[in-house]
Amino acid sequence: MTVGVLIIEILIHDSSSLKEKRLVLNRMKDRLKNKYNVSVAELDFLDKWQRSRIGIALIGNQYSHVEQSLRRVFDYLDNSDSYEIIDYSFDYV
Repeated sequence: MTVGVLIIEILIHDSSSLKEKRLVLNRMKDRLKNKYNVSVAELDFLDKWQRSRIGIALIGNQYSHVEQSLRRVFDYLDNSDSYEIIDYSFDYV
């Protein structure tokens, strides 16, 4: 069994309030859950308007499947115009 975690830190340039930030994050979370069947949570910078740290987790039987799936998730997130990824890390257990 392999557990994979992708941590991304994003900058939301067009956000001028927590409400606007939440709209972007909720849209992101819903799409990731529906398209990739992963767990998603906001981990840090909860009170910042333009910054967030997101954790994305996936569990599977094979390391290669978990790794490929998280890479696809990262590629999907990296192509968004709503925010900019300023830092990321992958971790597998």
